[in-house]
Amino acid sequence: MPRRSTALDQATPEAIAVAALRLLDEEGPAALSFRALADRLGVSHATVQRRCADLAGLLDLCTEHLAAQLPDIPAGTDWAQACEQRFGALYRLLTAHPGLLVLRGGRPWLGRQLLARLVEPALADSVAAGMTAAEAMTVYRRMYLLTLGSAAFVDHRDPAGATAASRAALAALDPERFPVLSAGLADVLPPLTDHEVYYGALRQLIEAARPAIRPTA
Repeated sequence: MPRRSTALDQATPEAIAVAALRLLDEEGPAALSFRALADRLGVSHATVQRRCADLAGLLDLCTEHLAAQLPDIPAGTDWAQACEQRFGALYRLLTAHPGLLVLRGGRPWLGRQLLARLVEPALADSVAAGMTAAEAMTVYRRMYLLTLGSAAFVDHRDPAGATAASRAALAALDPERFPVLSAGLADVLPPLTDHEVYYGALRQLIEAARPAIRPTA
């Protein structure tokens, strides 16, 4: 029987994902590398690479680790409540790890955990509520894009820093060309980091989707 590598036992996909997310959260996206992860895990650079193959594989491990934390919504939950719970949970996971969002960019997230814990149950609930599969996918897509965009727009782990940077940029504008932004700093800055802006928009999308729900026979 071949001997199992002790290094591979240490560098499990779960351990790599946890270490990578911690590195991203503590030091930012520029600090993430196979060598930095290997140092944290106490294994070789090659061992980490065997698990991930490349950066895309590493990011997939991280996103799958997060997706596994999405909630299971009990059967029979009101459709609107289930939507808010599912996408609200995704939003909280994404805003907690802004460095991961920066590195993933526009890459699709098609891991089994996300498909099993978010996409499939969300579509199934919508179809059960009376939507066609196409309508269900459209509704899902709108909520997913809102969630992803809202999480990526600003670093919610540092709202004070995000507000200060925006304030400095807006204060430098020419008031004649940007009269609303220049004169309304006190009003336009708070919504940038207000989580309720996202939740309010999510509820509006949920409410707008209700006409697609038809009574089932």
